[in-house]
Amino acid sequence: MALAAYRNILRATRLAFQGDLAILSAARAKARDDFDASRNLQPNSEDAQKQVAHANEVAKILKENVVQGQANDDGRYKLRIHEHTERGDNETIKQTKGNNSLAGVKCCSS
Repeated sequence: MALAAYRNILRATRLAFQGDLAILSAARAKARDDFDASRNLQPNSEDAQKQVAHANEVAKILKENVVQGQANDDGRYKLRIHEHTERGDNETIKQTKGNNSLAGVKCCSS
């Protein structure tokens, strides 16, 4: 269970930080340190299960929500979006809630 979670994190870091060797190495070192710190936990203990669940959640976030951007010469960023990147439809942002809309109100009217 813990080995599968560790491999899951390694795969997620490779996907999220592809091409950025410094960040990839740091992320993998952090994962290794965290797993080494929990090495003495009993495999079926509640703490071990929580650590494995946390590792799987971290891997999911890295895989679905972390996107790398690289600056172009013109000052813009090119994002590396892959097939696992979560894409939303922004419907919750487009909907207004109550009367919070400022439509028809001038900025500096008195």
